[in-house]
Amino acid sequence: MDRQEFQRIEPRAFWALLAVGGAITLAGLAAAHTMEVHGHAITGMTNQVVWGLPHVFAIFMIVAASGVLNVASIGSVFGQSAYKPRAPLSGLLSLALLAGGLMVLMLDLGRPDRVIVAATHYNFTSVFAWNVFLYSGMAAIVALYLWTMFERRMNRYSKAAGIAALVWRFALTTGTGSIFGFLVARQAYQSAVLAPLFIVLSFAWGLAVFLIVQSTMYAWNGQTLPEAVRARMARLLGVFVAAALYLVAVYHGTNLYFARQGDFEAFVLLGRGDALGVFPALFWGGYVLLGALLPMALLFHPRGVGPNAMLLASAMVVAGAFALLFVFIVGGQSFPLEIFPGHEVSSSFADGSVELYMPRWPEWLLGLGGLGAAFVLTLIGVRALDVLPQDELKP
Repeated sequence: MDRQEFQRIEPRAFWALLAVGGAITLAGLAAAHTMEVHGHAITGMTNQVVWGLPHVFAIFMIVAASGVLNVASIGSVFGQSAYKPRAPLSGLLSLALLAGGLMVLMLDLGRPDRVIVAATHYNFTSVFAWNVFLYSGMAAIVALYLWTMFERRMNRYSKAAGIAALVWRFALTTGTGSIFGFLVARQAYQSAVLAPLFIVLSFAWGLAVFLIVQSTMYAWNGQTLPEAVRARMARLLGVFVAAALYLVAVYHGTNLYFARQGDFEAFVLLGRGDALGVFPALFWGGYVLLGALLPMALLFHPRGVGPNAMLLASAMVVAGAFALLFVFIVGGQSFPLEIFPGHEVSSSFADGSVELYMPRWPEWLLGLGGLGAAFVLTLIGVRALDVLPQDELKP
């Protein structure tokens, strides 16, 4: 089938989708402006829970941006022919997700106008300073990687660029996990397991996002993914989901090994001290069941995986990702820091008490605005660039 025919997007549909994505992005920017004018008092965040729902969206997109590039790495670095046609779309999604995640991150932290300070003054004792280089370096390397794919004269450098992107995204995801692992002010996060955990989570979440976008593009053109390729990618996603579930279990298991973390584990896993029972419901129902066990049951089904089953499994993995991140990020802040082990602490500042956090509309809009920005960039990229996978397709 002719490539131009495969890539054709009806102008009306394109502009309609672009308008929807742009409206969602503008709503997110408007929400950020409202928070800038009125302060974070209009959100559900408090002095204890300073990273709320927008950070859940931002961390998901940044981690997925690293993992979605795994598709390109498998093709160009490890020479798997089935993945090579998918490398350009993989690189485009990586840049789009990274841009959307950083948009939410910068607008949620407050005073985005002072980003120039963070970009020119560095405190290398802080992992946040490292990430300034990791994020910008990731964008530059992926852009270079895409250039080697599109420019025929540069094709011979594609493998070298792919190796550089592979190493850099490992460093980026390690840095993202280390933001939490090095955070002394929140005992719930302190674990050396977080760096490898975030790497494996990025594999699962990135591949799930890729499969959703790829399935949408194929359906748009009235095509189906070749059965052999679909089975291969479904098994790979299942392996990544299983590995992520295992490392999540290791993280909580190591926490239970330390006596000082027992109360925190009871808080997020059993709801002890959580009046609404939000965290255990999201962890067991949202992540373990919906985001891991059910997708694995679909992906490892002995009768094979159909297009709808793979799309459903990928969507459930993404939903489980948001549930896990909410429990991890918000639950880790809601639980009080134990400053004096073995003693009860209370004060007018509510030291020692569990913080109740409920996200409000500006936070939802800002997070969705980041997804909207990633959607708009992907849509324009698919329209303007030659990024869609080409297989021996049958109508």
